[in-house]
Amino acid sequence: MLTAKENMRQCIIGGKPDRYVNQYEAIQFFMPAFSFHNPRPAKGEPDVKNAWGVTYSYPSHVPASFPVHTPDKIVIKDIENWREYVHAPALDFPDEEWDSIKAKMDAAPDTAFKAVFIAPGLFEQTHHLLSIDEALLDYVVYPDEMEELVNYLADWELELAKQICDHLHPEMIFHHDDWGSETNTFLRTEMFEDYFLEPYKKIYGYYHDHGVEFIVHHSDSYCVNIIPQMIEMGIDVWQGPMRTNNVPELVKQYQGQITFMGDLDNKLVDFTGWTQEDCRKAVRDTLDSVNSLTGFIPCITQGGPGSLFPGTYQGLIDEIRLYNQEKFGFTPEEQAAMAPPTVIMF
Repeated sequence: MLTAKENMRQCIIGGKPDRYVNQYEAIQFFMPAFSFHNPRPAKGEPDVKNAWGVTYSYPSHVPASFPVHTPDKIVIKDIENWREYVHAPALDFPDEEWDSIKAKMDAAPDTAFKAVFIAPGLFEQTHHLLSIDEALLDYVVYPDEMEELVNYLADWELELAKQICDHLHPEMIFHHDDWGSETNTFLRTEMFEDYFLEPYKKIYGYYHDHGVEFIVHHSDSYCVNIIPQMIEMGIDVWQGPMRTNNVPELVKQYQGQITFMGDLDNKLVDFTGWTQEDCRKAVRDTLDSVNSLTGFIPCITQGGPGSLFPGTYQGLIDEIRLYNQEKFGFTPEEQAAMAPPTVIMF
């Protein structure tokens, strides 16, 4: 029986996995040094301004923190003069900070990939700085300024990539950047390509060229129209494809080019009053429909392990293990033994 890590590798490369990869079982998350200098609010705590000057709020009744875009809090107040407002944070952190993270990575079990977690991505950062309405408008009305802004952010990310590779030598990068809603991308295909293809090719290309085996990109959305661009960027795994993408057909069409990690939409299982039967139905509908051990990983569509409602994520884990037992003979206990006991995140 393969370890969770080797089973995921075989799934991605089109090899011979011996069971379905079980959500995030093969990924351990570590934060780069910058994350410890980029404050975010805790749930129910006061608003916080981060290193980019973006104010975040996290009320106790919402699922996650998000930027505050009242007129007094928006960072870029005039896109034509964006350089007056945007100042990239420094990335010159003491070696001791990186060494501390590396020591934790080295101490983690080798049965799962050691991944560095990065968020937000280039598109998200623009609308965090501008607000989503202004950003979408500016991509149309001020293409030169927005291209300059995206490239400025990409240059900063490229420097972050150098620091990560020099100090941490991760096996995997887990990178957030939501590119659409449940039914469409935020930008039409040609516009998305014009703004983001080359910057992401540079960033993801740098990681691949400096020892990172796999790039996992999170976007829990509809992105069918930009999958060729995702492949060209160097994305190995798209994490977050919702059922509106018709994942079974995508797996058939793009087998060997990119792996799809998702199809277990949160709304199917993650709600008040959920039951184990909801998890069972979601898992079996997905696995029976996709029916492929390679190019696909069943996973909750949110961009990290866990769920909003306690127990849901574990419920999905249990159902995938039962399905693997029925199809491939491995008991849930055997599967658990081949994965880290917990997903580690610092």
